[in-house]
Amino acid sequence: MSEHLTVVDHPLVQHKLTLMRDKNTSTAGFRRLLREITQLLAYEITREMPLTMASVETPMEEMEAPILAGKKLALVSILRAGNGMLDGVLELIPSARVGFVGLYRDEETLKPVQYYFKAPEGLQDRLVIAVDPMLATGNSSAAAIDLLKQAGANNIRFLCLLAAPEGVARMKEAHPDVPIVTASLDRQLNEKGYIMPGLGDAGDRMFGTK
Repeated sequence: MSEHLTVVDHPLVQHKLTLMRDKNTSTAGFRRLLREITQLLAYEITREMPLTMASVETPMEEMEAPILAGKKLALVSILRAGNGMLDGVLELIPSARVGFVGLYRDEETLKPVQYYFKAPEGLQDRLVIAVDPMLATGNSSAAAIDLLKQAGANNIRFLCLLAAPEGVARMKEAHPDVPIVTASLDRQLNEKGYIMPGLGDAGDRMFGTK
């Protein structure tokens, strides 16, 4: 993937995103839609995974057929909202290794503070997909990618549901080598760092904590 930002404009992605934006969508509905839309986005972000050939016996004859090459990919959730996207990708790629980055945003400085980091081994040999529904200021996302690079990752992609122009610019500045795949590039951030028009706080809506 060469482009820094890919907005997936598939009709099903756009339809499901509109339902997620609706403030009247239930917690259960929001979770289900997030899982479904993540699968569709994961289809796009894994498009260029390397293939090799393997011998397989069909009911008719033996043939050489394409199969994924190399080590299984690593899926890294940026806590806590990223967990809502894990299931969607794991349904597509059940053998993926899973890691977690715990960051919270200091409400005064809007800067990320790390409280947890656990990643699979051998990141340097894996495609690493970091997931977080919202790319807002980009500070937490950039900090999470920093940690993954320190752990050896060198082939990283970032998967989110919504992105703000400010967050995309911050990520491009900090990590120009990390492509971003999203369902929508929204208008802007408000003064509190929330995406506008957005869909509110993804974590709260997913876990029913408000």
